[in-house]
Amino acid sequence: MMILSPEIHLSTPSAATIGCFDGVHRGHQMLVKMMVREARQRGLKPIAVTFDRLPRQLFDPTFQPQVLSTLEEKETYLKELGVEEVIVLPFTHQLSALSAEAFMREILRDQLSVELLVTGYDHRFGHDRTEGFDDYVRYGQRLGIDVMRGDVAVMANQMAVSSTVIRQLLAEEGRVEVMPEVLTRRYTISGRVVSGEHIGHELGFPTANLEPDSKEKLIPASGAYAVWAMVDDHRMPAMMNIGTRPTFEGKQQTLEVHILKTVGNLYGQSMTVEFVCRLRAEQRFDSREALVVQLERDKKTTEDILYNDIKTTEI
Repeated sequence: MMILSPEIHLSTPSAATIGCFDGVHRGHQMLVKMMVREARQRGLKPIAVTFDRLPRQLFDPTFQPQVLSTLEEKETYLKELGVEEVIVLPFTHQLSALSAEAFMREILRDQLSVELLVTGYDHRFGHDRTEGFDDYVRYGQRLGIDVMRGDVAVMANQMAVSSTVIRQLLAEEGRVEVMPEVLTRRYTISGRVVSGEHIGHELGFPTANLEPDSKEKLIPASGAYAVWAMVDDHRMPAMMNIGTRPTFEGKQQTLEVHILKTVGNLYGQSMTVEFVCRLRAEQRFDSREALVVQLERDKKTTEDILYNDIKTTEI
């Protein structure tokens, strides 16, 4: 990954697409694949141009982003699609003030040697985003940049795929089971296992408390989930609770992972959680005993879901 500075220039003629690419969802993937295909046909280097933050973060210091992918994850996903270089632009006031034509001239042509620009069907860039595709084509003709438009809106699960829609599905409804349709992969969160209050151990369901690596990564809606937990390349069946533990008058949100098989001490280790299905919303129980009964039900449901997931994967 590269952070662009005035000193950096790509000398190899390239093809580019531009965007925040949050989540690198199915729509992004179709656009990137189109750009890569065109780049290879024309003998150009396929690159993706993105930003180090969401534009709103620059203008609203109080805004707390909830992203679907970190910069590192974004780079991985884009390169899996054939992108050879991911260019990360620092989104500054100076950059935001550039018109679309100035951006194409100063950044794309002069610094990145772009000869082909592939844009999304409704993507706009430049100051105030007042210009559109026809304007980009006209500027490109003056600058020696061929401009192409990508495919129309992408549908999945009877919905238009967008980062905004996906964030709503996750944050408001916990709809992790539809992520393979809209993201073409399961939603994941990575972090480090830290010490907790050991309440799960007292209940007979010891948990690994996960502290996410990124404070900006979106956490799905509160509730219980069937998940796969990955530690040191070991993929283990688990159930996860996201919430404040209302039965115990909790106030702070916690991410607790109960591995369904015996494991050693996980404190300090890195863990990635892959969400499969939401079991239920978080709820308050009248007693510890009632909670344990529900946890046993959740465990049985999780075992069935993950067993079927293995069988489906093997087919």
